[in-house]
Amino acid sequence: MWFNEGTFYQIYPLGYCGAEQYNDFGEVRHRFHKIEENIPHLKDLGVTAVLFNPLFESVSHGYDTVDFYKVDRRLGTNDEFKTLVQKLHAAGIRVVLDGVFNHVGREFPPFVQVRKERENTFYRFWFNINFQADNNYGDGFSYENWEGHNELVKLRLDNLDLQKYLMDAVRFWMDEFGIDGLRLDVSYLLPPWFFELLRRTVKEKRDDFFLMGEVIHIGNFASNLSPERLDSITNYECFKGMVSAFNSDNLFEIEHSLSRLFADTPWALYKGKQLFNFLDNHDVPRVYTALKEKENIEALYTLLFTVPGIPCLYYGGEYAAEGDKGDFDRRLRPCVDDLDKNKAPALEAHIRKLCAIRKESRALACGSYAKAWLQNKSLAFVRAADGETLYPCFNIDGAAVSFSVGGGEAEDLLTGERVDLSRVEMPPHSARILRKI
Repeated sequence: MWFNEGTFYQIYPLGYCGAEQYNDFGEVRHRFHKIEENIPHLKDLGVTAVLFNPLFESVSHGYDTVDFYKVDRRLGTNDEFKTLVQKLHAAGIRVVLDGVFNHVGREFPPFVQVRKERENTFYRFWFNINFQADNNYGDGFSYENWEGHNELVKLRLDNLDLQKYLMDAVRFWMDEFGIDGLRLDVSYLLPPWFFELLRRTVKEKRDDFFLMGEVIHIGNFASNLSPERLDSITNYECFKGMVSAFNSDNLFEIEHSLSRLFADTPWALYKGKQLFNFLDNHDVPRVYTALKEKENIEALYTLLFTVPGIPCLYYGGEYAAEGDKGDFDRRLRPCVDDLDKNKAPALEAHIRKLCAIRKESRALACGSYAKAWLQNKSLAFVRAADGETLYPCFNIDGAAVSFSVGGGEAEDLLTGERVDLSRVEMPPHSARILRKI
């Protein structure tokens, strides 16, 4: 499928476009042009799909949805977003939206109706409400929320009317905008039958529609990666392992996770399955900020692109953008106009190479995984499929190192250099992608 073969690029629209922190529900602002203007950059970089975080009408950050049928007025209009999708498609870039189905904002009209009419509206069955209690807003009732945040009202997904409402919204997004997939927010809280309902809904229209779930702890989620449910889930284990391994000079940490998840063993949790890989996103510190030895940034991105799964870049990462979780995470989500696009031309060029290599490699798209070499500061593994064998090799030390990964010759796909696999020379802070000849 298309989503296994390329590179995703994640955009948090409200931040990227410089939207106000809170929606005043007044006049429409027209900001989608900020994304449209950067389509040539995305095409030049080589990404094949854009993942948009929430862009439907909301109260604040996007995950507090108010209207599932209208894009946020701080960004623009439905017609403007439709045009944006068309232009992305014309550039060969697919579009995936963030589907927030676990909860809504307090200004979601059915919940507003409950606040007004209490037991006298059937919308009360769309939520888990206790009319014998109260909450911090003084509604005269309490309700289930998302992880203690009362501004996010949990939906009662077993309600058939609500199911129809949500599935009709998905059909609308597919028909009106022509989207190619959905990221399911907090999918670890969604019941498996909901994945199956959603799959049946999208399959009515497309067999190649991408469904990916946000999962923080992936140890017990493998059964949900199936043709009837999801295509992929977020790989937080390897996200943490990659950054931590580089920062602690302990590549055993990430290799342990890679073997545990993907090796050709009876106990590997996700062998043959595709997880969604990243080094940073809208919820975690920017990787260039998190990485202690900045000299290893190209090697770290090379690791992202060569481990099993689907690589995703977070906007600005190609420019070595920085940001911590201060100011309620807003530092993680800057306006594109505030990014220094000339900060790291070598990194941007390196990522461009990685995107091109990933797009053409069957071994990286669907190949097997096996460890080939491992020391604290050096690592090599094997990816193989359809007659192609690759050896991604890494040295995160300040000194050169050499090691063997077998016999024969290989081509370094990053430099074009011929390499003897029996003696792979690794300069300080370097990575190679060796294709066996």
